[in-house]
Amino acid sequence: MGNSSLIRTALLFGLIAAIGLALTGWAPAAEPPMFGDPRTPAIRVVASEAASQFVPLGVGKSVVIDLPRDIKDVLVADPKIANAVIRSTRRAYIIGAAVGQTSVYFFDSEGQQIGGFDIAVTRDLNGLRAAIKQALPGLDIHVEGLGDGLVLTGNVATPIESQQAFDIAARLVDDGHKVVNSIIVHGRDQVMLKVTVAEVQRDVIKQLGVDLNTANAGLSGGPAFGSAVVNLNTLPPFPVYGQPLFPSNIAGTWKSITATLQAMERAGVIRTLAEPNLTAISGESANFLAGGEFPIPAGYTCAAPTIGLATACQYSIQWKKFGVGLNFTPVVMAEGRISLKVITEVSELSTENQLTLIQANNTSLTIPSIKTRRAETTVEIPSGGSLAMAGMIQEQTKQQINGIPGLMQLPILGALFKSRDYLNKQTELMVLVTPYVVRAVAQKDLSRPDDGYADASDPATVLLGKFNRIYGSAGKPDPRVTYYGKPGFILD
Repeated sequence: MGNSSLIRTALLFGLIAAIGLALTGWAPAAEPPMFGDPRTPAIRVVASEAASQFVPLGVGKSVVIDLPRDIKDVLVADPKIANAVIRSTRRAYIIGAAVGQTSVYFFDSEGQQIGGFDIAVTRDLNGLRAAIKQALPGLDIHVEGLGDGLVLTGNVATPIESQQAFDIAARLVDDGHKVVNSIIVHGRDQVMLKVTVAEVQRDVIKQLGVDLNTANAGLSGGPAFGSAVVNLNTLPPFPVYGQPLFPSNIAGTWKSITATLQAMERAGVIRTLAEPNLTAISGESANFLAGGEFPIPAGYTCAAPTIGLATACQYSIQWKKFGVGLNFTPVVMAEGRISLKVITEVSELSTENQLTLIQANNTSLTIPSIKTRRAETTVEIPSGGSLAMAGMIQEQTKQQINGIPGLMQLPILGALFKSRDYLNKQTELMVLVTPYVVRAVAQKDLSRPDDGYADASDPATVLLGKFNRIYGSAGKPDPRVTYYGKPGFILD
């Protein structure tokens, strides 16, 4: 009886509440509209790299992973890069097999992701780290793998320490191009290289020959023997030098024979001197060239022929350098010593072994050759020490005697039927190299070649032969010095 009364009381209160809500206009909110077919299940990403943990691993190395729930399934994206071995319900081993990157995911019995790992398999770097630490103790150098290469980072005091770490890493990978040296060097020194290139060449050429010729004299013929006439033509070839030195000669005529004596001797001296000074940061390269470039044809192209017009052809040109060249790379080592790689070259244009091309229009194009003296070395010397790189002495002698067989062997008279060509070349080249560890200097402490230069006035130039005015030293009064002698400019 009591339960029935309670039910009736609850129904009465519910009816009263419903009538009140209806009178106030309240209505339940409408449910949000559903997009798509409600029968289609929702798609969601269960595992991705966004929530994965990065794990570096060496080839042939392993890592042990403990998971919070039991493992039901495992996914390895590329088993050739890494492999996962399940030893228990909550422990797995990941083993690196080859250089590369892959992903490993673990799932529980309900298909939920337990853990995801982004595996980067690189070279085994522990041996390299130990080698660098042993060779360079106390230095802040880090080694990281990048694909099949390496990246060196950290801070060192001298470039030689950075270079040593790079050499050790390059030996490990057998290819220096796969090693990125990002080590920061503090306090990099600068090296100035003072080079003196001195060369002296001496040439001696001697030519002697007799030209017996009957046609030059405008005669009808040489010596006659009955009805036979013998014409003589013994022009000396001079093959060593290639041609007679000068066209001047001594000629004489006896009866119907003209004899021309070609005798000449020449001696010459060539002196080359260059003193380039270059400054470069330790570990960087610097180049110098005092000379020029000359064009040589690299190809010959012709346009398509046009009716009534000549075919247009032209050469493609390349430029070759010559002169005194210098390339050096300094590395400042401990205790003021400098490891220096130097390449120096002295080259000049020459007519020897030159090339002559015959063009389509029957014109010739002559291309000169280049005589080159080159020296390359790597040494270690102290700052301010000098090195004679190439003290080279070369001597070349050529001599040829040409003549008519039999007649040139005759005593005394045989000199009329032969010629002698003699060439002697002597060259001495010396390259002196002196490196200095230098520091920055203020501009006020430097001087230029044109400091204090000013053109002389017209009267001073015309009457006294002066080219420029003369000033005293900076900051000092002009000294009053009386000059006794002949004013002007002397030309030797």
